[in-house]
Amino acid sequence: MANNVYGKPLIACCTNPMTGYFRDGFCRTMPQDYGTHVVCAEVTKEFLEFSKRRGNDLTRPIPQWQFPGLQHGDKWCLCISRWLEAYKAGVAPKIDLNATHEKALEFTTLDVLEEFSIKIS
Repeated sequence: MANNVYGKPLIACCTNPMTGYFRDGFCRTMPQDYGTHVVCAEVTKEFLEFSKRRGNDLTRPIPQWQFPGLQHGDKWCLCISRWLEAYKAGVAPKIDLNATHEKALEFTTLDVLEEFSIKIS
């Protein structure tokens, strides 16, 4: 069982659209996942534009991968490296820490991640 950044069981990020490296809704990873898709983010228009400029247009549907394309407000498992690039550029989206894999802590601190935590009311 995978754990989140708090060491508790990882919860699903999103199933509509179906996300995750394994397309099972969870931000889990494995050695072959070179992007390390472990951050459960709620994408914004600014982030999507940033990602497109960086060569990854997440708004464009790719039917053969059952990928509908993302829009503002969708939750999606992002690569930790892309999230950190967005963080440094000032356009990092908010994240669901309960659905963000503990492996993210190998790349940044919990304090940085908590700055962008989606507040659950």
